[in-house]
Amino acid sequence: MAANTANIVNRGLARWIFRWIHIVFSIPILGYIYSPFEEIPKYPPIVRAVFVPIILLSGLWMWKGHLVRRLVSKRSPAIGLSMRAEVNATGYVQRS
Repeated sequence: MAANTANIVNRGLARWIFRWIHIVFSIPILGYIYSPFEEIPKYPPIVRAVFVPIILLSGLWMWKGHLVRRLVSKRSPAIGLSMRAEVNATGYVQRS
């Protein structure tokens, strides 16, 4: 039970870290949007190369990270990718 509690705490901490990365790296996007028109040409290379990819990756991780963790984990897949279903003589499905 202690290992499960530690796992929940680690997931909560990871979620907190990704949330704050997402928030902090989106602040320059607001500067890009609301800055005076004369200063906009300074922003695009940095925003496109650094901030947008980090925001996208952290957002995707917060949204679909559970699927990535499931695919990477060493456990067997949840929906029978490695399991074969066979029908026995009585018509019941047997999984092997």
